[in-house]
Amino acid sequence: MRQTLLIFLLLFPFIHLLAQKSGAIISGKILDENENPLSRVSIVMLGRETGLSSSDSGTFRMHVPADKAFALVFSYTGYKSLQQNFIMNDKEEEHIIIRMERSESKLDSITVTDERDRKEAGLIRINPKDAINVPTPIGGIESLIKVYVGSNNELTSQYSVRGGNYDENLIYVNDFEIFRPYLVSNAQQEGLSFINPEMTRNVNFYNGGFQARYGDKISSVLDIQYKKPVEFGGSAYIGLLEQGLELEGISKNKKFSYIVGARNRSFTNLLSSQETKGNYIPSSADAQGLFTYQVNGKNSLELFTVYSQTSFNLIPSSAQLSTAVFSPYFSANLGLDIFFSGQEKDKYKTGLIGLTWNQQVNTNLKLKWMISSFSDNESQNYDITGDYLFGERDFDKTSTDFGKIVNPLGTGSNQNFARDNLNINLYSFAHKGYLNKGNQYLQWGMSAELQTVRDQLHEWSYEDSVGYSLPLVPGSLDLNNVVNGNNSLHIGRFTGFFQDNISFKKNPAFTLQAGARVNYNTFTHQVLVSPRMGISWKPENSKQDIIYKAALGIYDQPPFYRELRAPDGTINPAVRAQQSLQATVGFDINFHKNDKPFRVSVEAYYKDLWDVNPYNINNVSIQYYATNNAKAYAVGVEGRLFANLVKDAESWVSIGIMQTKEKIDGASYYDYTIDSLNRPQDSTLVQQGWIRRPTDRLFTLGMFIQDYLSTNKNFKVYLNLIYGSNLPYSVPGSVKYRDALIIEPYIRADIGFSALLLDNDKSNRRSHNPFRKLDNIWATLEIFNVIDRENTISYLFVKDFSNVTYAMPQRLTPRLINLKLVTRF
Repeated sequence: MRQTLLIFLLLFPFIHLLAQKSGAIISGKILDENENPLSRVSIVMLGRETGLSSSDSGTFRMHVPADKAFALVFSYTGYKSLQQNFIMNDKEEEHIIIRMERSESKLDSITVTDERDRKEAGLIRINPKDAINVPTPIGGIESLIKVYVGSNNELTSQYSVRGGNYDENLIYVNDFEIFRPYLVSNAQQEGLSFINPEMTRNVNFYNGGFQARYGDKISSVLDIQYKKPVEFGGSAYIGLLEQGLELEGISKNKKFSYIVGARNRSFTNLLSSQETKGNYIPSSADAQGLFTYQVNGKNSLELFTVYSQTSFNLIPSSAQLSTAVFSPYFSANLGLDIFFSGQEKDKYKTGLIGLTWNQQVNTNLKLKWMISSFSDNESQNYDITGDYLFGERDFDKTSTDFGKIVNPLGTGSNQNFARDNLNINLYSFAHKGYLNKGNQYLQWGMSAELQTVRDQLHEWSYEDSVGYSLPLVPGSLDLNNVVNGNNSLHIGRFTGFFQDNISFKKNPAFTLQAGARVNYNTFTHQVLVSPRMGISWKPENSKQDIIYKAALGIYDQPPFYRELRAPDGTINPAVRAQQSLQATVGFDINFHKNDKPFRVSVEAYYKDLWDVNPYNINNVSIQYYATNNAKAYAVGVEGRLFANLVKDAESWVSIGIMQTKEKIDGASYYDYTIDSLNRPQDSTLVQQGWIRRPTDRLFTLGMFIQDYLSTNKNFKVYLNLIYGSNLPYSVPGSVKYRDALIIEPYIRADIGFSALLLDNDKSNRRSHNPFRKLDNIWATLEIFNVIDRENTISYLFVKDFSNVTYAMPQRLTPRLINLKLVTRF
């Protein structure tokens, strides 16, 4: 016995060294698909019976063997088991992040855990990851929205919803309302979308029937929430059109977190293929940040900052347009050659800073206090002269005159001049409250806002046709489209709302949302009250997983700067709010077909609008009449099919049928005949009646499809398809021909191919590997406008020697290839 003990004592130091030599440590954190920590996740080394579980904060720390391969298996009820392979050196310590996915499909998980988007009328929840992958020139959240609601311009981030225009859409980021530049007239001048998809956590889009807690617009709401980081990470990407960097992190004591992003975009390559040739120098950049500090268990502060700058410089040289659409003598071989002199210089700067104080008074009561300042400084300066030759173009490729105008019908010149400056400042204070009372969820809020607007507008255009100015006034020189404005506005706005979401105890399948908004401003002195209500019902004994929903409410839109400004640049103080009564009914159903989950959502809607402020749209420029002299309606039905055609890759198809018309009070014109040209008393006065609105599009189809190789999920393809039937287009200054022209159907197909160059498995990366800190690297090839469709966005009007007017279509972008490299860490 003593001999054995002596041997053990002699060998103990060597046994201790041997034990020390064969050890390593793995620590980390386990998150769900929403970046929330998962507690009590089972962590077992493959081949062993026991292991450990993650803590309440999702963290774990485990001793593992060194210098040999092993695997850890992570498992949790309702989630897919995940296996990670490792081989570690002696005394090495590695920190990892594990992201687990639900074991059921996304559609099924929505059915089980969160049915909010199924119960609320008009609500569409968008996955930010899809927004990053969608192959379109502008990219981002708005590109996915256009798949749902339709589009007619791939260069803009703006969209039209259920017959509304671009100004009728609300956008919030972390509860701060977002505004876009106002002077932009062409989408190629726009630059970046405001929303940075790499920073985005949740996206809720309402295309109608939205609740009283949202503001005073009459078409849609886009509600964005940015991430709140739980660890250090980020992403970086570089492409031919855009580059960006996003960083996020949290302090060691978990009290301070940050997420910042910076982007830069240049459309030089895209715009170089436009019909107007010249030297394009577009540039757009922004920087955004969200900083959070947890003061204590009940109080936190959030600072949200944004700065964006866009410049657009153009020295045009020439343009070549073909095919006339509007003329009494139709010909398919008409062409217009324009030779330019002059240039355009535009600048748009916006800034936002907002501070939020969150109070978690107790488990059920939360209060928010918000202050913000927004500034918008815009300038547009151009002086461009175009000399044109108009006539029949030779399209015979075998001819020596191919592409040339061989039979001139008209010549002339025009000059467009502008010196515009606009400054807008908004200062806001707001309070919001949330109270959970079991089967009731109360929300309320109030805000006070000061808006200051200062504009200096000076625009005119001069048209010359064969030696005389148009319009022809003997003895004088008259100019077309003269705009002179020197306005200064100070407007105070006060709003409030109250809303109650009720879930009935006796019938939990029935829910009710009821509330109202109040709005008042010191400019029009108009008090607006907007009651709104929404209901949903899920039959308990139904064999189908179906939910019925409906919404009814008043939606008002008080005038802002653009609605107040008349075509001549003056401000009309008599403009009132546009108002509407809106009703929505629909259903949402989940089902399986061939063991694959599907979801169908259908909604029908009707909008009755009064005190309408009529407008014309040219590209992305909206010109209001600045009067409330019209009434209108919009009626339609929308259906969407969501499906996982392949596992873990959701696709959808959206179809819409709609009609929207308006009737302008006092709109009339004289209809002359050949016999009455010399006898005006024989002409007929025609009352215009109901006509198509500028956004009247009968049919829309949107499709977004994701797929990957059956043998390798690391090679993916994304297809984006949009179809929209024709739109009306008006002849400027004409009552008779307000919607006489047609913009042909918009057809757009974009496709993207992605390959994973570096996967998430870090176990095989050695300590000296330069990519050891990276999560993954993706390479993407995008082909925009695959079918090379020449979509029309507007018309240019010219006259021939006989003073007959022709409309020459102005086209959007042709086919283009983009390359992009994305890495996340």
